[in-house]
Formats: sequence, structure tokens, C-alpha cells
Amino acid sequence: MTRHTTWLLGSSLAIALVLSGAAEARHARAKPKPAPNPLSKIETIVVIYDENRSFDNLYGLFPGADGISNAKPAQSAQVDANGKPLERLPPVWTKPSKDNPKIEPDPAYRSDLPNKPYRIDDAQTGHGMGLDKKTRDLVHKFYQQQEQIDGGKLDRFAAVSDAGGLTMGHYDGSTLKMWKIAQRYTLADHFFMGAFGGSYLNHQWLICACTPVFREAPPKLRAKVDRHDWLLRAPESPATLDNPPVWVNDGTVTTDGYSINTTQPPYQPSGLAPSEDGKFTAKPTDDPSTLPLPAQHALTIGDTLSAKGINWAWYADSWNAAVEDGKLLPRKERKVIYTPDSGSPNFQAHHQPFNYFANYAPGTAARAEHLKDGEDFKAAIDAGTLPAVSFYKPQGNLNQHPGYASITEGDEHVAALIERLEKSPQWKSMVVIVTYDENGGFWDHVAPPKGDRWGPGSRIPAIIISPFARRGVDHTMYDTTSILKLITRRFGLKPLPGVRPRAGDLTHALDLSGR
Repeated sequence: MTRHTTWLLGSSLAIALVLSGAAEARHARAKPKPAPNPLSKIETIVVIYDENRSFDNLYGLFPGADGISNAKPAQSAQVDANGKPLERLPPVWTKPSKDNPKIEPDPAYRSDLPNKPYRIDDAQTGHGMGLDKKTRDLVHKFYQQQEQIDGGKLDRFAAVSDAGGLTMGHYDGSTLKMWKIAQRYTLADHFFMGAFGGSYLNHQWLICACTPVFREAPPKLRAKVDRHDWLLRAPESPATLDNPPVWVNDGTVTTDGYSINTTQPPYQPSGLAPSEDGKFTAKPTDDPSTLPLPAQHALTIGDTLSAKGINWAWYADSWNAAVEDGKLLPRKERKVIYTPDSGSPNFQAHHQPFNYFANYAPGTAARAEHLKDGEDFKAAIDAGTLPAVSFYKPQGNLNQHPGYASITEGDEHVAALIERLEKSPQWKSMVVIVTYDENGGFWDHVAPPKGDRWGPGSRIPAIIISPFARRGVDHTMYDTTSILKLITRRFGLKPLPGVRPRAGDLTHALDLSGR
């Protein structure tokens, strides 16, 4: 073999090695195609937000669920203000009013019930008040609920409630239309309210996973708490539950300036009358209880959706009528807001969380685009034009809130909406979440998981309705921020800081593997 031949063979081998290495490098640089995102099958998410029922109160007898039969005696037996076990539940107290400020046992309810959970709708063991009857309201506030939960003991619900033994009541919900819908789809039995307390704060957590700030709140609005961070009892507060508890200052704001109990929005519609100059802002007065919450600037799920170009809307029954009502002076002329008279929509201004945020102030393009009336919701369902994310809020007389709404009316209303959604052109790629804002002061036997300063609070019902629903009872731990987590992950949004890492994203209730 000549030197020239050897050189050619060596060169050929070198070239082959170079080409082989280049091919390997190209192969290494080539990125595999990403697997399709199963969540992309969901094109429409609808959230229906009802009012003030614990899981046990409505679904504690649901087959296969973690229900009342699983409650241990230590979870259900209540104690007095000193921690002593009660011989029997306290009576259901009358609610004081201007016409009758006296508090006494309400004769409409039995006063001899044993110290344990009972059926409100059972005439033999409870009050014989069916699902179609309105009970009185119960206290459901931030500090009070934390004492009721008592670090997971769940034994101070009666000691804190202003409605006495009513807090321990529940129903046989098997005749409800939504119960039957839950049997067809998925009932989540470990879904907890996002924040301790009431509707106002939990509506905020639904859209921003955050607690409003009110740094300028005067001292009269700031709650007085004890070393347990429970609301401070007044010296005259009865320890033996002969009467409801009395507080030193049952404030709406924490000592460090967070707004935790019902405060009116800075814009109309509001529970406060508008300013005399005709502006939509509420008018502050010398009475601190009439101060509206300052406009909020935290990031909301609406902001993150808009930033990604995803269409969304907050639909509220009687929104348009309430906006018109908000122009009226004086307040008593209004026909929609806070008027629970027969036939009134009873629009609740503090159930409209986006109306607290500067980004959605009157006159903004965002408000006109995203805050809509309940009739718009129905029309969009039928036309198949629902935005990718829709929130729907029933008006007061249809939201199941104790005190001014029956369970039956709200049940029939939401069930009719579900039937409508199932017929929508968008149904085949839709997920509907029907849940409640909070427990309404009713006891539940499952202690909420450890979270943060704000929650989660008590367990509430949640039904996941979808062609993708796995059907059955889902025991996964969720809370209100799980809804935000699902929306965020489906649409690739910027996560909201307050969303809890431990809470599931609701996908365990869905089967997205097929089709």
C-alpha cells in the first residue's frame, strides 16, 4: 500500500468520524415534540358560587362520602366558653332587631336537643323544618370561626354561635336536585373554604387568593383579640351559654390592617349610598362602620387571564338593576340591594369581589368588558358564546343563604342552570364547578388542613360537573384556591401568590386521558 493510499484511507476515516459526530450532535440538539397537554381538552370553565353551607349540613348523608356517620364523639360534642362539655345544646336564640332588641330562645325551634349533631328537617329529633323553610342566620366571621374550629377539635361551634344549637344542624339532602346531579358526576368531599369567616373574604379569595388591605382603618374597626388570636370576650359574656357571647370589639379589620369581615365596596353598587355629587364612590361619614374599603390593587385571576388574552367574565344576577339602584339617594329608595322582602332579588354588594378593585372601577374598559348581568350568562350559555372562564353569582333570594333564602329555591335555580349548560354547544369541552363560598356558621366534622394565617376554613360542598368527570366521590384535598390553580394551569397563567401548594387542582376529579 502506497503512502498516498494510506493517506486517503486515513482521510476518509477522519471525514466519516466527523460526519458521524455531527449527526450525533444534531440528534442531541433535536428536541422531542412535547406531549399534548391533557388540560387543553378543557375549553370552558364555569364556576357557580352558592352561599353558606358546610358539607355536613347538606351532604353529610351522601353515600360513599366522608359523612356525619364518621364523626367521632370528641368532634361533635360541644363545650361551653370555659371548655366544659355541655349537657345539651343551647337553644336557638332570636336575632335582635330595632323592633325587638331582646335576645331569648326562639319558640320556632326546639330547646331540648342533646349535645350532638341532629337533623333540622326531622320533627322527631330536630326542628321539623324542611329544605323549603328559611332558618335564621348564624354568625360566620373570621375570628369566630377559628375559635369554633379550636385547633381541629371542632368543639366550640355552639359556644361561639349567636344562633345557639342551630350550628349543629344538618339535613337529609337526598331529595335535592343537585344531590342527584352530584350522583351523576363528581362530589368532592374534602373541599375547604379558602379563608376563615364569611362571604366577603371568601369572595376575595376566589378571585385573588388574598386578603384585602385597609391600612387606614380607624381603631373602632379593628378587632380586639386574646392571646389565642381569638376574639376577646367581654366580662359580661356568659360562660355557660345562657345567652350568646358578647365581644369587646367584633371588628371588621385585623390589628395590622387587613379587612376580614364584611366591608362595602368603594364603588356602586354598594350597601352604602352614593356621594351627593353623583359619583359612584361611597360616601364616608363620621361613623366608621360606613367606611367603604379603599380600592384594592392586588393581582386577580381576571388580570392574569386578560394579560394572556383569555376571555372571561363575572356574571351576577341583577347586576344591571343594582347599578341603577346605586344611583339613588337616599338608600331606602333602592329596590334591589339588601332588601330581602318577598319578591326582591336581594342583591348583595359584598358578593361582587371585582367591584373592590381599581382595575374594574366604573368607567374602565375592563369593567364594561368583564362585569356582566346574570341574563347575559344565560344568553351566552344558549348561544355557545361563554368566555373561556365564567364566574356566576346567584342573587340573594336564590343563593341558599340562611336567614333570607331557602335551600330548595337555590337548589332548583342552580339545577336548571346545569341542565342549560348540558345543552350548550360548548358542553363537550366544559368543566363546571358548583361550590359554596363558606360554611355559614354550620358545624362540620372534618377539621381543615393546616394552612396559613387566613385559612383554609371549614369543609364545604363542591360538585365537579363535566363530560370529563370521573363520577363518584373524590376524596382529594381541595380548597377554594384549587379553582384558581386549575384555571392557571389550563391557560398557562402567572400563578397567584396566595394559592396554596397543598391544595389539588381538581384534575383528580377529571378523566382527560381519552378522546
